[in-house]
Amino acid sequence: MNRYLLKGLGFTIAGIACLYYGLQIMGPENNWYKVLLSVGVILFGFGFITLVYRMFRKIDRDTIMENRKSDKKEK
Repeated sequence: MNRYLLKGLGFTIAGIACLYYGLQIMGPENNWYKVLLSVGVILFGFGFITLVYRMFRKIDRDTIMENRKSDKKEK
């Protein structure tokens, strides 16, 4: 597993946990849920973007490797 996959999964899971806990403590007397929901959305978004970035890097790497193979065959 590469570092972008691990970071993406970690941030996404942390974001989901913050969102879940924020929804559980939501109530009129407790205002910490607002902070938890905000942090959860930011963490989830960052994790999702990191996972998408990892996918684009993998596709780009595969394309580069295919081009190198075809260049070797031509020579």
